[in-house]
Amino acid sequence: AIRSGSPLEVIENLQEMEDEGEIYESIEDIWPDYPSKEDFFFNEDEY
Repeated sequence: AIRSGSPLEVIENLQEMEDEGEIYESIEDIWPDYPSKEDFFFNEDEY
């Protein structure tokens, strides 16, 4: 995560998690505040 340039919040969450072989279904399991499409402010009509 550090080498790939992950946000500090993700790195901290990964360090706090215990590796029990749990499988995570989505990025939201590791990063609850993961930015969604609605978090970006751009006009889709321009693209």
